[in-house]
Amino acid sequence: MRRMLDRQEILDCVHRCCRGVDRLDRELLLSAYHPGAIDDHGVFRGTVEEFADWAFAGHRANHRGHHHYVMNHTCDLDGDVAHTETYYIFVGQNRTGTPVTLHGGRYVDRFERRAGRWAIAYRVSLLEWVGGVTEPDLPPVERRPGGVVARDRTDSSYARPLGPIEG
Repeated sequence: MRRMLDRQEILDCVHRCCRGVDRLDRELLLSAYHPGAIDDHGVFRGTVEEFADWAFAGHRANHRGHHHYVMNHTCDLDGDVAHTETYYIFVGQNRTGTPVTLHGGRYVDRFERRAGRWAIAYRVSLLEWVGGVTEPDLPPVERRPGGVVARDRTDSSYARPLGPIEG
């Protein structure tokens, strides 16, 4: 049972990391890492605190919105250390150039349990492919507001309790 709980806590951490970047929520992103953890994205390598600054600045400058999707996940537990591999697809709605870019790769992480808390101690992001798509040829659709889409804590996903949008 302990191994299943550890694996779930680690996977929850991977999801929290993606959500933190997509919502540009520094506190949430940092909660997925131990303080001072190293993140190596190939084009950037530094502490998680430096990574947050770099990633958020890049996303704000280059994207109107973006999503990190995670899929296949393996987790090798060894006491208070775990080695994981998580496949990802990144989708960015670009401010200029190709309207939408897709990136595919894997996060290879070393997790450590410190003081009972699992978090990333070291991450390598392996980019394996990049592609782009053009604007879809679809008829316009009128959408009514169903919630707030925002890259901060005003996004509807933070609402507790979730209920109808007033106004």
